[in-house]
Amino acid sequence: MWVEGQITQLSRRPGAGVVFLTLRDPSYDISVGVTCYRQVFDAVADVVSEGARVVVHCKPEWYAPRGQLSLRAAEIRPVGVGELLARLEQLKKALAREGLFAPERKKPLPFLPQLIGLVCGRASAAERDVLENARHRWPAVRFEVRNVAVQGVHAVPQVVQAVKELDALDEVDVIIVARGGGSVEDLLPFSDEQLVRAVASCRTPVVSAIGHEPDNPLLDHVADLRASTPTDAAKKVVPDVGEEYERVRMLRDRARRCVRALVDREERGLSQALSRPSLQDPHRMVDARAEEVTALLERGRRSLRHQLDRADSELAHTHARVVALSPAATLKRGYAVLQRADGQAVRAPGEVEAGEALRARVSEGEFTVRVET
Repeated sequence: MWVEGQITQLSRRPGAGVVFLTLRDPSYDISVGVTCYRQVFDAVADVVSEGARVVVHCKPEWYAPRGQLSLRAAEIRPVGVGELLARLEQLKKALAREGLFAPERKKPLPFLPQLIGLVCGRASAAERDVLENARHRWPAVRFEVRNVAVQGVHAVPQVVQAVKELDALDEVDVIIVARGGGSVEDLLPFSDEQLVRAVASCRTPVVSAIGHEPDNPLLDHVADLRASTPTDAAKKVVPDVGEEYERVRMLRDRARRCVRALVDREERGLSQALSRPSLQDPHRMVDARAEEVTALLERGRRSLRHQLDRADSELAHTHARVVALSPAATLKRGYAVLQRADGQAVRAPGEVEAGEALRARVSEGEFTVRVET
């Protein structure tokens, strides 16, 4: 069968006809021993060393006394850079189809993180660059550092474990995974599928600061922010205290100018309002309206008196006409009204009979008369 792995131990004893290797899975803590004849290893001895990735054509062997499984290699082939890049491209497309690189998954970084998680190599230049630049920009910033292997067979499990530990801390606001530059093989752990999925599942924002600007491991695509270098990561994660002081000063000056302009504008408006006649002499309008009310009142009174006088004159004339045309006035002039017993007025001689008693009504009273003929 064919087995792929990374050589972690290589034993070539002078004069020995057998070479002993240890192959390790780059993503998991699993290794297996490999033996091969010297002539098999000599064919690739110039290009294979500890840390190299190889593909071994081998046969499993079981050593019963010690209960040990090993592989007997018949052929060893180094994994070339071109083949590694092709596999990485296939893995990149597969993870992209799952949506792990989608922009909507990216989490925003906090403006001023109180505690920063840093995953890097022990005493590495990447660690020094991040710490020094971050503290230079914001002296009060704090770090929770996890030193791990950043290349080799132990890199992936240690980096994954460190990321998970920092993500589990509630006080950690952002996580930086940093490493200096290196060859494609050196940066392979940061393109490992296990690490990519671990970062994708983090609830804390993750910043990738691997290698230099041309380097582009898969961690850059799944991280919430990609920094070209560890120094660039410190600049993007931590604000500069001097710049923030300057920004605060500018905003304060701008606010002061805005308030001053507002006060000046309101003062001018108040001055214009106070210069109006209605505010300089507030009673003028009331006095003018009072004079108008007085004039209207007098006009109304005159109009009412005129109407009353005219109505009184018309009433007097009407009363005189009524009096002149009334039956009482006619009776005062010597006329009398004859009425029958039923009260009907006599208007013609044919309406009465001889001997009929009539009532005669004059101005001063009434009396009874009798018809003779």
